[in-house]
Amino acid sequence: MKKIKRALISVSDKKKLKPLLEILKKNKIEIISSGGTYKEIRRLKYKSIEVSQYTGSPEILSGRVKTLHPKIHAGILNKRSNKSHYKDLIKNNFKNIDLIIVNFYPFEETLKKNLSYKKIIENIDIGGPALVRAAAKNHEDVVVITSSSQYDELIKEIIKFKGSTSINFRQRMSQIAFSETAYYDSVISDYFRKLTNNDFPQKKIIFGNLIEELRYGENPHQKSALYSQDGDLKINQLHGKKLSYNNYNDIFTALNISKSLPKNTGTVIVKHANPCGVSALKNKVKSYKSAFACDPISAFGGIVSCNFKVNKEVALELNKLFIEIIIANQFDHAALKILKRKKNLRIIDASKFIISEIFKFNSANDNILIQTEDKNEFKKNDFKIVSKKKPSKEQFHDLIFAFNVCRFVKSNAIVIATNKTTIGIGSGQPSRLDSCQIAINKMKKFTPSSSNIVAASDAFFPFVDGIEKLVQSGVKAIIQPAGSIRDKEVIKFADETGTILVFSKTRHFRH
Repeated sequence: MKKIKRALISVSDKKKLKPLLEILKKNKIEIISSGGTYKEIRRLKYKSIEVSQYTGSPEILSGRVKTLHPKIHAGILNKRSNKSHYKDLIKNNFKNIDLIIVNFYPFEETLKKNLSYKKIIENIDIGGPALVRAAAKNHEDVVVITSSSQYDELIKEIIKFKGSTSINFRQRMSQIAFSETAYYDSVISDYFRKLTNNDFPQKKIIFGNLIEELRYGENPHQKSALYSQDGDLKINQLHGKKLSYNNYNDIFTALNISKSLPKNTGTVIVKHANPCGVSALKNKVKSYKSAFACDPISAFGGIVSCNFKVNKEVALELNKLFIEIIIANQFDHAALKILKRKKNLRIIDASKFIISEIFKFNSANDNILIQTEDKNEFKKNDFKIVSKKKPSKEQFHDLIFAFNVCRFVKSNAIVIATNKTTIGIGSGQPSRLDSCQIAINKMKKFTPSSSNIVAASDAFFPFVDGIEKLVQSGVKAIIQPAGSIRDKEVIKFADETGTILVFSKTRHFRH
C-alpha cells in the first residue's frame, strides 16, 4: 500500500471533480493544480496550491511551460526507498507527489474544428503527457489517473485502503496511462503524416478506440473486438440483437458498395462479405426487388443496405424475407414500426456514414500489409472502347455499373448486369472461367429472359475462352482491364462476334 499525501491535478475535462475533491479533502491530501483547473477547484470551494506558487516559478511562454519543473518531476519520479533520491529531495527542499490526475488538451476535437495550423499546433499537449509518463513509470510509488471515468474506482480504492492505493491498481492505471500517451502521440503523428502526404512512413502507428468487445470472432473459439480511430462508427443501431464480428464485416462491405452508388439511390444485398445482388434503380421498391431477384436463395439470411431513406412500401417488401440486418439512410416512422415487429432484426441507420480516406489492413503473425482502399470514382476517360461496335449510352452506363460492383466482389470476379442491376455474380474462384460459369448459371436460374446484357471482369481475360463463354450466354457488351499479352486476340474475337468490348485502365482485384 502507498499512502497519498499530495496530488497534482491538471485536467482539460473538468467534469466530476467535486466527489473526487471531497474524498481527497477527507483524507487530508494536499492538492496542487494549474490554470483553469486551479480556478475550477477554487470555484468548487476546495483548497489548492497553484503550480507557480508551489514551484516558485511563474508560468512562461504563454503557458507552454507550467508543470515542466524539477520540483514537480522530482516529486513524482523519486523512488521512495532509494536513499540517494531521498537525499536529493531534502537537499533541494522538494516534496513527494503521490497522485497525478491529468488529461490532455483535446487534440482530436481540435482537428474536427478545422482550425488553423498554428492553433492546431498550440493544442499539442507537452506538460500533460510528461507528467503522466513520469507517474506511470514510477507506479511503485505513484498512482496516475488519465480520465474522469476512472474517478469512481480511485475513490473506492482510497476508501478501501484508508487513503492508500494497492500495487495492482497502480499497475493497471499505469498500463492505461502509457496507452493514453501512446494513443495521443499516434494521433499527432497521423496529423503530420497527412500534412506531409506520407502514406507509408518508416514507422507505422495504428491507433483506435475500443468500441466493444465482441462475443467471438468469425468462429466461437476466436476472440475479437471492434475499434474505431475516432471512436464513432457513424452507424446507429436502432433495433435488434447485438452485432457480431461477421455482422460488422458484412455491414462494412455493404456500406462500401452502397456509398459507391449514386446519392440516395440503390440497394445492395450482401452474404458472407460478397454482394449477391445490387441495383441502382431510382425507384426504391424496384431497386430492392431487382437486387433480390439477382440471387434470392443467397439473399436469404443476408444483409440489405439501402442507399436511401426506407419508407413504408420498402419496409413491407423487406419484411417478407428473413434478413439478418437492414441498413439505410434513415427510416421513416411507419417503416420502423413495421420492421420492429421482428424482435431480432438488426436495424442500422447509416445516414452519417461517409467513406473517407481509409486504409485496408491484412495481417499474418507480426506482419501487416497496408494499402489504400480501391474507392476512386470512375470517369469516362478511364475507359477505352476497343471494339468496332460501340455501346449505346445505356449500355455504357450498365458497363460502368457492373465494373463498379465487380471491384467489391472477391476475385476472380465476374458480374453480369442489365438495366443498372446485377443478374449474375461469380466470385472467389481460382479460375476466371469458373467465375464466368457461376455468374451465367445464376443468371439462367433466376433471370432467364434478360436482354441487352453486359458483363464486367475485375481483371483481364488471359484467354478468349472466358469472353467466348459470356457471349454464348447472351452477353452483348463486356468491360475488362487491359494488360494481357492476348488483348489483340480478345479484341479480334469481339469484332468477329459483334460484341462490344471496353477496356479499363485499371484492374480491381479484391482478395
